[in-house]
Amino acid sequence: MRPLPTLLALVAAAAFGGLAAVAIQDGLQRPALAQPVPAAASADAPAPVSSSEIPTGIAGSAALPVAVEGQPVPSLAPMLQRVTPAVVSVQTKQRVRVSPFGNDPFFRRMFPELSQERIAQSLGSGVIVDARNGYVLTNHHVIEGADEVAVTLADGRTLEAEFMGSDAETDVALMRVPAEDLTEVPLADSGTLNVGDFVVAVGNPFGVGQTVTSGIVSAVGRSNIPGVGFQNFIQTDASINPGNSGGALVNLRGELVGINTASFNPRGSEAGNIGLGFAIPSNLAGSVMRQLVTTGEVRRGTLGVDTQTVDARIAEGLGLPAPRGAVVTRVHAGSAGAEAGIRTGDVIVAANGQRVDNSETLRNIQGLQAIDTPIALELLRDGERLQVSARLREIPREGASYDPRLAGATLADLPEALRRQSDRISGVLVEDVEPGSRAARNGLRAGDAILATTGGQFHDLAGFRAALAGAPDDLVLLVQRGRGRYQVPLE
Repeated sequence: MRPLPTLLALVAAAAFGGLAAVAIQDGLQRPALAQPVPAAASADAPAPVSSSEIPTGIAGSAALPVAVEGQPVPSLAPMLQRVTPAVVSVQTKQRVRVSPFGNDPFFRRMFPELSQERIAQSLGSGVIVDARNGYVLTNHHVIEGADEVAVTLADGRTLEAEFMGSDAETDVALMRVPAEDLTEVPLADSGTLNVGDFVVAVGNPFGVGQTVTSGIVSAVGRSNIPGVGFQNFIQTDASINPGNSGGALVNLRGELVGINTASFNPRGSEAGNIGLGFAIPSNLAGSVMRQLVTTGEVRRGTLGVDTQTVDARIAEGLGLPAPRGAVVTRVHAGSAGAEAGIRTGDVIVAANGQRVDNSETLRNIQGLQAIDTPIALELLRDGERLQVSARLREIPREGASYDPRLAGATLADLPEALRRQSDRISGVLVEDVEPGSRAARNGLRAGDAILATTGGQFHDLAGFRAALAGAPDDLVLLVQRGRGRYQVPLE
């Protein structure tokens, strides 16, 4: 027969769980432990601690000490008291028309009166980086397509935000709020971050209210995240969940090192956080912000060279030790690459100290730089390593500068996100078409993707210019519009 104290402990464990069982057993055994056997005296043994020095909690159980070996227990609270007032909640509203026929274009046109206007709302986060001017950084995807944007401050004030510009390719957006007594978070040099540094994420996940999570830097310079444009992410295991987007990633000094952007989970957000969060580095976010403040848009530079990823076949043909790098297949006349002395057949293996494993990495590095930015390249040429310096240049965007038949069209490199989502298509984007212009009369529309011309295929604006060099009188464009592809003859 079991002793009564043991039976009582088992019954309590079944009713209240292991924690209650431990507490009851401790209480039953306490009388026997009231007079512990003294430890053997030792010169190195720590001095005994009196019971008056031990904080007590509920029912006399020991709580966490306020000091260890005379030193205060570390806490993030003082730093967060400075940071959290600068992290805001972002609420957006978008007016959308919903048809009972879904997306069927025929019935939507036949019965437009059946469509109803609804307000789609979403929540995100933002961070105040300039209190004097009221500048708030967030993600482009947080405010994309919004008709109204409001910002709720940590002190409860809700203000209408002024949209100042955004860059979809880096997922950075800038707003301004008209308010006084704001708190800002200073921008840190994210280039000094190392794997293992402690970081703290602050935001508004799932709309539950301001929330703080902590972790370390898991990696820097991350790219190849599905569905995102130009990338140079900080990876962290600090929990980043829906609604955290646009919030602050800070170091232990309370400085902004990144803008929380995304979490990755193959099974979706409902599967829970798995420690794969990504943030835009503060250096990149700050560069985009400065361009948006100055010009309202982001202008990117390029080397003006076409490249191809070095695979095993190319590596063998060029006598390279490993299939790595971006081999130059064309250098466009008058480009930054041509002026720097880059030649066809050169293999670019590093740019600004960053390893280049493939053509996509090189394009990503260029796309994250502003116009006239110096870039140091490491090349392999005929088995020798060379160091080359260049300054990135902007390629004209006016259609007339490519061909008079494109007058009135504004062109841009095809967004990286669209390249990734559309079976890695290549080409250029028609950003805008002036009504009544020659480009409009030729049938071009804003949003068209030009994939090829009579002169051949191309990857970007530099390649488009080369494809139109010596263009024939009968010039035809292959255009993707929505899901369809069309031939557009230019007159």
